[in-house]
Order: sequence, then C-alpha cells, then structure tokens
Amino acid sequence: MLQIIVKNFDQLSAYELYDILQLRSEVFVVEQDCVYQDLDGKDDKALHVLGLKNNKIVAYTRIFKALDYLEQASIGRVVVRNNERKHKYGVAIMKASIEAIEEQFNETTIALSAQTYLIRFYNSLGFNEVGEEYLEDNIPHILMIKN
Repeated sequence: MLQIIVKNFDQLSAYELYDILQLRSEVFVVEQDCVYQDLDGKDDKALHVLGLKNNKIVAYTRIFKALDYLEQASIGRVVVRNNERKHKYGVAIMKASIEAIEEQFNETTIALSAQTYLIRFYNSLGFNEVGEEYLEDNIPHILMIKN
C-alpha cells in the first residue's frame, strides 16, 4: 500500500529532499540516459506529492498552481521507482496529485508535459493531447490537458 503525503518545499526534511532528488536522477537521468538540469529552480514553488512504501519514497510528483509553471495548474516530474512500477503506483500518485490540485488550488483544469510513450497512460486518467509533439531534452513530449 502506498502512503501519500503532500508537502510544500519548506516542509520537506533534508532526507526527503535527498530521496526525491535521488529518485528523479535515478529515473530521468540514469534510466532514460538523458543529461538535463533537473534542479530547475522551481521546486520551491511546487507542492510535492510523495508516495511512500516502508518509509521510502517510491513514487513522486510535483504540482503547481496555474501560472507558477504552465498556464494551467500542472503536474510534473511524475516518477515511480523502476522495481515498484508493477504495483500501479503511477496511477495512485497521479490520482493523488489530481486530488491535491483540486483541493489545494481549487483548480479542475490540469496540464502536463507527457513523454509521448505515456500518452495512453495519461489518457486513462482523463488527459487529452493538445497540439503537436515536441522535443524536451531530446525526448518526444506532448502537452496534455485534463478538464
């Protein structure tokens, strides 16, 4: 069972922040073989949605209110540790993130920049593609919106 905790940047412990950055680097830099600047100066504006199993962060997103990152409220840095994906924690962390945006920001329109191989996953959560595919850090992405 995944325990979900939502925290703002100032509420994160040093250990939690370290775990988040380690997980993001493990997946987005090492697993996807993509050199990019993960530390983008936006974490302090985000709410952090932590998915914990046995007190270890195994799933994560960060969420933003409208205009803090994209025009709409948004979800980003969606990540699940490789050996935990079989448990469908991606669905759990996304549903928790959508709920947190609705509750914390009183927003129902939500955007995300999806890696294109995950379009069907995000479709299953109510997101639809908008516009054309684009490259972000040399990985095909597409803007997706949930109304």
